[in-house]
Amino acid sequence: MAQPHAQASAEDRDLLLTALTVAGLFLGFLARTAGDLPFQWAGFTLAYLAGGVPPGLSALRSLTRDRVLDIDLLMVVAALAAAWVGAPLEGAVLLTLFSLSETLEHRAMGRARRAVEALMALRPDTALKKTPTGVTEIPTASLLPGDLVILRPGARVPVDGVIRSGEGGFDEATITGESMPVHHAPGQPVLEATVNLSAVIEMEVTRPTAESTVARMIRLVTEAQAARSPSERFSDWFGQRYTVGVLAGSVAAWALFRWTGTPPDQALYRAATLLVAASPCAVVISVPSAILSALSAAARGGVLFKGGTALETLAAVKSFAFDKTGTLTTGKAEVTGLAAPGMEEGAFLALFAGLEAQSEHPIAGAIRRAAEARGVTVVPAEAVRALPSEGIVAGDGAAPLWAGNRRMLARMGVEAVPDGIEALADGAETVVWLGRGHRVLGAVTVADRPRESSAAGLAALRTGGVSRIAMMTGDRRAVAERIGRDLGLAPEEIHADLLPGGKVDLVAGLASAGRVAFVGDGVNDAAALARADVGIAMGVGGSEVALQTADVALLSEDMTRLAEAHRLARRTAGVIRQNLAFALGAMVLLVTGALFLDLPLPLAVVGHEGGTVLVVLNGLRLLADPIRGKG
Repeated sequence: MAQPHAQASAEDRDLLLTALTVAGLFLGFLARTAGDLPFQWAGFTLAYLAGGVPPGLSALRSLTRDRVLDIDLLMVVAALAAAWVGAPLEGAVLLTLFSLSETLEHRAMGRARRAVEALMALRPDTALKKTPTGVTEIPTASLLPGDLVILRPGARVPVDGVIRSGEGGFDEATITGESMPVHHAPGQPVLEATVNLSAVIEMEVTRPTAESTVARMIRLVTEAQAARSPSERFSDWFGQRYTVGVLAGSVAAWALFRWTGTPPDQALYRAATLLVAASPCAVVISVPSAILSALSAAARGGVLFKGGTALETLAAVKSFAFDKTGTLTTGKAEVTGLAAPGMEEGAFLALFAGLEAQSEHPIAGAIRRAAEARGVTVVPAEAVRALPSEGIVAGDGAAPLWAGNRRMLARMGVEAVPDGIEALADGAETVVWLGRGHRVLGAVTVADRPRESSAAGLAALRTGGVSRIAMMTGDRRAVAERIGRDLGLAPEEIHADLLPGGKVDLVAGLASAGRVAFVGDGVNDAAALARADVGIAMGVGGSEVALQTADVALLSEDMTRLAEAHRLARRTAGVIRQNLAFALGAMVLLVTGALFLDLPLPLAVVGHEGGTVLVVLNGLRLLADPIRGKG
């Protein structure tokens, strides 16, 4: 974590330089009041050196190395102009307030950057490692994948892992934003920095600390904060060109003042005042102060944005498309019916579970659980391959074993279904057929249910201004309508019997009428995630693939977090508009005063630097957004 230390060092250096600048100003002012000329110049020289040399050198480096005209140069030029015309006090005041403003700004922005890094402090320094000789307390950083760790009640999970024995509730609020304890049993993953609430748990480490959920969260948010959003790129573009215009305008103003008969020293003083009044510092910082704060607050609430672009785009989204299985539903389907004429139930499930053994689809999990519950020994399948939106097939011979939906029946050339099976397809549950070659062996019905938070999450999105919601699934219409009714969806919002290409086409259709977000699992919906303006992966927890695929990743499976993310994005857009309106308005007033009302340089400095600080503080309000508090 060298970067945070470097940032802290830079902030300490800024604070020291500001203190020296303030000391020089006060020394010079007091000496001037007492008529002590040597101490007056000593004080003002200290203020100019501490407050002017560092930003001046930085501005010159930017100019010579990057061909960028830094705003800092405007402040240094104005201070030197004030000293040149015999107003060193005003120049010292300018540099002091500028230095103070810069220090406050850097510390405030550093606070936004450090908000997520504070998660690292939640990792315990030591862990209880189980070995053949007993339990030993070791440094957390030395844990390796495969190590066994004992979690006592009240202990924080030291690193990502999977439970091997024991079960109980875990407080995941610090990572996923989930406010209620989450029950975990053997075989289920647990995340670093979550809290074991009740039982003694034995877990196996699955990732080293450098690749843990928290480490990846920090890395992703750091990269997101470094990426420039469209608004940030525009403010940078505007600031660079406007700075050149301010310098040219100040020179032109000096010439105009001289042409109208203003004495040379007074003309230079007024031109320096205009230089300060027209400086775009507040405009340039308006966007990043809000973006950085929002990204940090969202991450602390279990929502990871890939950058300011995703945040700004989500604010403009009016249409949301959802994959059904595993997103709006739990993805934990259960077998509810079975028909296999001419076969013993155990033998049927042995074939079925063996075929589905390597599949990660929720329906495959339901079939495996049904076989396990009946104590069935599965029959392994070989040369298994998936056929997207149809099913799965094993073997390449004349009579391969297969399982899938009605599209799979057509592919395998099935002409007739045995009596007693067709009735399963008449209900509102998902039907999965098992067959060999052209013959159907049997079928099962599988039912999923909506997440408890889905209906509330969709309602919150509508309240937040979302005008169109679409639920997409490859399931039959009857199955989709059963889920849709429970979620409060209208018939036209339910889209069933879709192939993967159909999902992409539907997202494209929604996108033709405005910004659209697609919400899926981040793995099986890559094409739709990529086609949407914003791709959102739900409940990704420790999934590296999902974190890399989507523009936004929700670490919990609580659908209301999605509505919170949308609300935060819209709030951030509002704060940016407030900042820009205030910064531009203040700049217009100051420039008007400098041109027509003989505005004093110190007052221009106060207005300029005060406006910059207020804009930063307004952006920092987002750090305390309720999305974080819910965690």
